Amino acid sequence: MRMAFVGCGFVADLYARTLGLHDSLELAGVYDRDAQRAQRFAAHWSTSRYESLDHLLADPRIELVVNLTSPSAHYEVSRRSLEAGKHVYTEKPISLDPGRMHELVAQAEALGLQLAAAPCSLLGEAAQTAWHALRRGRIGPVRLVYAEMDDGPVHQMAYRSWLSASGTAWPYRSEFETGCTLEHAGYQVSWLAAFFGPAVGVTAVSTVQIPDKGVEPPLERDAPDFSLACIRFASGVVARLTCSIVASRDHSLRIIGDDGILTVADTWLYRSPVYLQRWHRLRRRLFLSPWRHRLPLLGRGNPRIGRRGAAQIDFLRGVRELADALREERPSRLSARFSLHVNEIVLAIHEATEKGATREISSSFDPIEPMEWARG
Repeated sequence: MRMAFVGCGFVADLYARTLGLHDSLELAGVYDRDAQRAQRFAAHWSTSRYESLDHLLADPRIELVVNLTSPSAHYEVSRRSLEAGKHVYTEKPISLDPGRMHELVAQAEALGLQLAAAPCSLLGEAAQTAWHALRRGRIGPVRLVYAEMDDGPVHQMAYRSWLSASGTAWPYRSEFETGCTLEHAGYQVSWLAAFFGPAVGVTAVSTVQIPDKGVEPPLERDAPDFSLACIRFASGVVARLTCSIVASRDHSLRIIGDDGILTVADTWLYRSPVYLQRWHRLRRRLFLSPWRHRLPLLGRGNPRIGRRGAAQIDFLRGVRELADALREERPSRLSARFSLHVNEIVLAIHEATEKGATREISSSFDPIEPMEWARG
């Protein structure tokens, strides 16, 4: 499938670096409002550059637009791409405004087009292995989930020196002004929604713990760098999610059932270890076994593509899933309705105040099928 990237910033290089793993995807061209950045990216990845977004959207060869712009531009680029008859895969969030999220989903459905959104780690081996164990009842009925999405004290890191493969600096101003919850909470929320179904409510607290992140000139707005949420699912499961760029790096997930606990060491890593521990009863006492069993990962997986952090993620798996869905004439697993639901939960957490807020979740989605190689 021929696709085009709109946006050639830092994350675009992370998408392009795994093109060799997906023979069915062809990067036919790119556009960025910064012509020099687009030219540098196109030269590095041996593709063509469009002079304008209109030019790109008028190209009949392009079937799929991958929207890699900054969060504030997601809505407009996706809207125009759908109007031009293109399927869309967008970086998170779909939009910063709940009303516009619903508008885009309705627009895609009315036009018979597919709209999907990142993150796509749900499609990885670790997520599918954990989900398979849940479907088989390996830990019994699930009661609680403890999820962590802490990325370390970014403000103390050498973030000004971070460069992408084509030479673009990490957009720290945009990242800090968007906030860690909008940027990364979806990695955990998408797993939880797939595993346990639609959420019905969120109670959350969001705060700015580091007002001065050393940025000059000062940030125009400082989004929350810490959030804590309790997510209630219609299935009865309750999840506690912590997200920050203050605490030490921790992307772990613990799923607590009547018969045991499933632990995923790092939900960013597609091939993260997945462990099973069982509850044991001795006379009148109940204790968790000190031995944990490492579950064999389902699927073959991709070769190692990076050393650490986001560089280890195959960002194109979500795009590939959308392309496969179009070829097979089925909904994408990261469908518009599913992505909308994940985005609504994340926005509810992000928009909570330091005094806390409770919000009902109105959106829903049809159950998601596991990957073919993870069924059974």
